[in-house]
Formats: sequence, structure tokens, C-alpha cells
Amino acid sequence: MSNNTKPQEQDKNFVFGKKNYKFMFIGLAVIALGFILMAGGGSEDPNEFNEAVYNFQRIRLAPTIVLIGFGIQVFAILVNPNKK
Repeated sequence: MSNNTKPQEQDKNFVFGKKNYKFMFIGLAVIALGFILMAGGGSEDPNEFNEAVYNFQRIRLAPTIVLIGFGIQVFAILVNPNKK
């Protein structure tokens, strides 16, 4: 009783195409930019409050950029790489 089983052929294709990965890296860069814009604004002295925490860049601009980055990521996942 000889068991002649060959190793299964694995598909060497990637799930996403080059176009998808390009958009994914762009989306990651946009998300990173949003988090960098959100950083900072702290005070040197913990007993002193710094109003820079509530400026436009940290409250409106940076979260919007992060959400745009996540939108780019969703687009990168959904785009068809085979469509010309």
C-alpha cells in the first residue's frame, strides 16, 4: 500500500497587485503624517496648561488626514489590480 502523494502545487501569485501595494504605502505615509501632525503641544511644566493642545492642526487637520489615509487604505484593498 504505497501512498503516492505529491506536494500540492502552491499558487505563487500575490493576493494584491503592484498597484494595490503602491496605494497601501501611500495610505500608510498619509496616516503617519496625520499622527506626526497630532504630536506635540505639551507643556514643560505639568502644573501649567498649554493652549497649543487645542489648535486647528491637532484638533481638525491631523484627524482629517488620518481618516483620508484610512480611506486610501480601503481603496487600495478594493481596487482591482487587473483592470487597466
